[in-house]
Amino acid sequence: MLKISFYTLGCRSNKAETSNIIESFKKTAFEIVPFNKPADILVINSCTVTAKADRDTKKIINKTINLNPEVKIALIGCLSEIQQDKLLKLPNIFWVIGNADKMNLASIVKNTLDKRKPSVVLNKIKKESFTIKNPGIDKKYTRANIKIQDGCDNYCSYCIIPYSRGPARSREFEDIINEAAELCAAGYREIVITGINAGSYNYNNKNILDVIKELETIPDLERIRISSIESTDVIKDIIDRMSVSKKLCRFLHISLQSGCDKILSFMNRDYTTDYYRSIINYSYNNVPGICIGTDIIAGFPGETDIDFNQTKSFVESLPFTYFHVFSYSDRKKTKSFELNPKTPSETIKRRTNLLRALSNKKREFFLSGFLNKTLPVLFEEQKNDLWTGLTDNYIRVNVKSNQNLENKIYPVVITDIADNTVKGNIILNN
Repeated sequence: MLKISFYTLGCRSNKAETSNIIESFKKTAFEIVPFNKPADILVINSCTVTAKADRDTKKIINKTINLNPEVKIALIGCLSEIQQDKLLKLPNIFWVIGNADKMNLASIVKNTLDKRKPSVVLNKIKKESFTIKNPGIDKKYTRANIKIQDGCDNYCSYCIIPYSRGPARSREFEDIINEAAELCAAGYREIVITGINAGSYNYNNKNILDVIKELETIPDLERIRISSIESTDVIKDIIDRMSVSKKLCRFLHISLQSGCDKILSFMNRDYTTDYYRSIINYSYNNVPGICIGTDIIAGFPGETDIDFNQTKSFVESLPFTYFHVFSYSDRKKTKSFELNPKTPSETIKRRTNLLRALSNKKREFFLSGFLNKTLPVLFEEQKNDLWTGLTDNYIRVNVKSNQNLENKIYPVVITDIADNTVKGNIILNN
């Protein structure tokens, strides 16, 4: 029996897809083993959103070959779409599969296993609704990701994703609900809704709010979390639902990218800072205790010190919990690739560090508001004698307990917050 392992880079959509693909291999004659164990085949679900993501893929390839020189590697996903020729020159590459076909990987590998030359499958991605055959039951994780949408039509000037993921398209409504029911039957208590642009979901006049409402009717599902959403996608309706729902988590990750209107225009983002501020304040004022995160790009071409300081002041003024800060990365095919002047790398690094330091302060302030408060925690795993899990508003909590807490929800009194680490005392007799 051949052994196969998996490694996922990038977004939650990739993680959801890998779980679905792993499930499809369970129906074959392959033995699925952890990534760090010897395997005949390694599948890398790749990302190409930044140059760093490209380098990370190549690092994983080199690390794997050093440990196992005979391994056959299947590169699937976004990097395969963009850099087919370069990937075929790398050692041990036996499959290069694009996003249109990667969910069929099990049958592709089975049918081409004995071929001497690499198999390349890069079909055009069609703008049509889709289904997913296999539920993403991956017991390494306590929370399950479920993909409801793929692709993007926004074409932000810095972003390669529309070229690697194709046009926006939505998953059939009943297919989403059926997978969610299967995931809950398998024991999952929280489902994370994901997609390349999940908020743009539109199937037979149903939107993401319809998905949320239907998921709420599943008896065994206790938490529904939205992974990321744009500020322009039915956002107020979702916030209103979050304010009254017993299942929809108090968590929003709403991409910003820049707090300067001039740079937002260059980025081809279809909102202003005034509009974005109104959405963040609406969320904060209507959902007590909400965790609000965002993405920011530092060093976009043409970003002056004045522009950057506008962004820094803007995000400092809003009730964010954290930022994901990205150093601008040139991507061929995108409009920003042609824009000048480029921001010097040392300036990008300095701006990135300033924003990350501000993010840490924001998180510390957010966490401090929950000291001595009691919050329900969904526990995931035990590390260094501490059980760790998440509250619905995305606070990672650590407790000591001799009991097996995996996949259980218990109230916890927050007793200690230091260096962005939260500890508490579990209440077991509640």
